[in-house]
Amino acid sequence: MKPLRVGTRGSPLALAQTRIVTDRIRRLFPGIEIEQRVVRTTGDRFSRAALSRLAGQSKGLFVKEIEEALLEKAIDLAVHSLKDLPAQLPPGLHLAAFPERETATDAFVSFLPCKSISELPDRARVGTGSLRRRIQLLALRPDLEIVPIRGNIRTRLDRIRREALAGVVLAAAGLTRLGLEDRIAFEFGPDEMVPAVGQGALAIEVRRNDRRVLEVAESLDHPRTRTAVEAERAFLAAMGGGCQVPMGAHVRPVDDGFEVTAFAADENGASLDRFRSRCSLLELSRTIEKAVRRLQETGSAESGKPIEGRR
Repeated sequence: MKPLRVGTRGSPLALAQTRIVTDRIRRLFPGIEIEQRVVRTTGDRFSRAALSRLAGQSKGLFVKEIEEALLEKAIDLAVHSLKDLPAQLPPGLHLAAFPERETATDAFVSFLPCKSISELPDRARVGTGSLRRRIQLLALRPDLEIVPIRGNIRTRLDRIRREALAGVVLAAAGLTRLGLEDRIAFEFGPDEMVPAVGQGALAIEVRRNDRRVLEVAESLDHPRTRTAVEAERAFLAAMGGGCQVPMGAHVRPVDDGFEVTAFAADENGASLDRFRSRCSLLELSRTIEKAVRRLQETGSAESGKPIEGRR
C-alpha cells in the first residue's frame, strides 16, 4: 500500500493536532505507512499583518494552499482546525471525519489571581487578535483596553509579560493540546463568550473520489461531534460569514438533545445580540434557522451604540 501523505500547517499547534490524528490512524490500521508534509499557507506568510485586514482579501487564509495540495494530489489527507475552514469547500473535496471534539470554550491566560473577567483591574489591558473576542470582551467589560496580538500560542503567551498585559484570550483546546492547560486562569462560558464556529474541533479533509483514503479517514469520525459542528457550519453558511466576521455559534450535546448558543454584531460591536435554546436532534436544523433569522434581524443592524472600548 502506498504511504498515506498527511498535509498540515507547520505551527506547533497544527503539528500537535496532526500527531493526534496520525497516532489514531496507526492504532486503527497497524502497519500503515504515513508521511507528514508541511504546507505553508497565506496566513502563515502574513503572520505579522492584522488578520481582520487579510480576511477581507481572501477566505480560508490557513487552508487554501493545503486544499490546493489535495486537489493536485501532492497529499492524500489534510488535518485542519475546523474553525479555519470557510463554510464552502472547493469542488472535489470532502470533510470525511470530525474526531471527538475537545472543549470549545475560550480561555483567559494571566499571571493575575483572577477567576473571572469581573476580577480584572479597571482599564486592564487584554490581548486578542479576534474581532469576535474583542466585541464580546467589551460587552462584558467596556473599560478594557484591547491590545491586538498575532502569532502562535507561545508567542502570544510571551507578550503577557513583555507588554504588561493583564492576560490574553485563547482557545482552551489549543492550550490543552500543547500541554499548557495549567496556564489557564479561567474559561468563559458560552453565555459569556460564544465560541467561533467549529472551535475545539478538528476536520479531516480528503478528495471525494479517493476511496482508499476515505476508508481510513471515515474511521476517525465521531457522530455526536459531526452533528454539532455541521449545525454550526450551517449557521455560518446561512449568515454568510468567514472566520473573522463578528459572530459565533456553539452546539453542545446535552442529555438527549443539544444546546444552541449564537451571537452576531457588526464590526463596531453595535447591535450585539445573542440566541440560546435547547432542542432535540429532530429540532436542531429548525433551531439553527431560528437563530439565523433572529441574528440577521438584530446582530448586523446599523443602529445601536457601538462598543468602542479603549485601544
